[in-house]
Amino acid sequence: MELAFYCSKSQRQNLQIYISTRYPEWKMKNFSSKYHPYSHHHTQESQNQDTRKQKETAIEEEEEERARCEWDFSLSTIVSSSNDNNSTASISDALGVIEFDETNSIIATGGIARKIRIYSLESLLPHESTSQDVHDTIFLDHARARDYYICTPAKLSSFRWKPRSDGRVLGSGDYDGVVMEYNLERRIPIFERDEHGGRRVWSVDYSHCDPTMGASGSDDGTMQMWDTRSESGECVATVQPSVRRSAVCCVEFNPFGGPIVAIGCADSKVYGYDLRMMADPVFVLGGHRKTVTYIKFLDNATLVSASIDGCLKLWNSDNSNVIRTYHGHVNNRNFVGLSVWRNGGLLGCGSENNKVFVYDKRWSEPVWVHESSPMGKDGCGSGFVSSVCWRQVGEDQCTLVTGGSDGVLQVFRGKRKTRAG
Repeated sequence: MELAFYCSKSQRQNLQIYISTRYPEWKMKNFSSKYHPYSHHHTQESQNQDTRKQKETAIEEEEEERARCEWDFSLSTIVSSSNDNNSTASISDALGVIEFDETNSIIATGGIARKIRIYSLESLLPHESTSQDVHDTIFLDHARARDYYICTPAKLSSFRWKPRSDGRVLGSGDYDGVVMEYNLERRIPIFERDEHGGRRVWSVDYSHCDPTMGASGSDDGTMQMWDTRSESGECVATVQPSVRRSAVCCVEFNPFGGPIVAIGCADSKVYGYDLRMMADPVFVLGGHRKTVTYIKFLDNATLVSASIDGCLKLWNSDNSNVIRTYHGHVNNRNFVGLSVWRNGGLLGCGSENNKVFVYDKRWSEPVWVHESSPMGKDGCGSGFVSSVCWRQVGEDQCTLVTGGSDGVLQVFRGKRKTRAG
C-alpha cells in the first residue's frame, strides 16, 4: 500500500536542513515536490501557459509582419490646380469629399471651391485597360483631367451617389444647411431641401433598400430623414441622438440592406437606429474621447468609426463592444476622411501631417503610409489629407483616391504580393 503524508512548514524546514547536510548532492526542489504532489503540477501548468502565450504572440507578430508586407502601393496619378503657385487659390480648392459611383468607374469630388468635379477613372488611370505594369506617376491638372464640373451655390461638405440612378443623380449637403440633388446628365439641380435652419449639413446618405429615402446630419443636432419624391423633401423622421443637441457629423445607412442607420456625433458616441422604430437607438457605441467624424459599415454588423481623438475603432454592433483600435495617423481637429475597402479588409484615412494611412482591419498599426508632400520648416506639412475613397472592386488589386486641403487629388494603386511557396 502506498502512503502519502504531508508535513508542516517547521517540519519541512527541519527536513531541508537534515537532507542538505546528509545528502548535499540532492536538490531540494525534487524533495519538495515529493512531499507536495500538487506543486510540480502547478509549476508545469504555469510553464505550459507561458509557452503557449509566447507561441501565440510570435504567431501574431509573424502574421502582422506578413500583413505589412502583403501589399505593394504606388502613386499612379497626381491631379493639381493649374494655379498651385497661388497659395490662396490652393486653400480655396480644398477637397472635402470623394465618392465613386456604383459602377466604380466615375469619381465625383467636392469641397470649398463650390464645384462638383466629375472624373472618369479611365482619364485618371490611362494604363488601367492595359496589362503593362507601369510605375511612373502621371501629372495632370483638374482642367484637363475632369470630364466636366457643376457649380454649386455653397461650399460642399458631403455628397452621395443615389442608388439605382445609373450614376445620373448625386445628392449633396452644404455649409448653408441645404440638401440638393443634381441630375448629372442635364447638369442641373432637381431637388432642394432646407430644413436644418441654415446650420451646416455634415453628411448625407441614401437608403439602399429604398433610394427615395435620404438622410442628413447637421450642426443643428438632428438627423433628418426625407422623401425625395416630395418636392420639398417631406420629413419622414427626425432624431436628436444627444441630449445636449451635439452636432451630427456623419450618417450611414447599412449598405447591405439591413434596417439600421448609424449616426456619429460630436458627443463622442455612435448611435444606431432601427428604421422601423426610431424612438430610441438600438445600440450606442461609446469609446471615443472626442467628436466622431465618420462612420462606415464594414459588414452587416461591423462598423468602423473615426474621431478627432486620433484613432479609428472597429465595433461589433451586436454587443456594442470595441473589437480593435487603430493608431498612427494624426487627427485632433479636422475632418481627414475615412473609407473601407470591404473586399480586401483595408481601412484608409488621411492625417493632419499630410500623410495617407492604410490599416489592415486585423492589426492596430498601419500597414502602409505615404507622405503627400514634403514637410515644412516647422516640421509640419503645408496642409493635410482631407478625404479618401476606395474603389469597391477586386480582391488582389485596389485603388485608393485621396484629396488634400491644397486641392490636390492623388490616385494610388495597390497590388497584393504573391506569396512564395
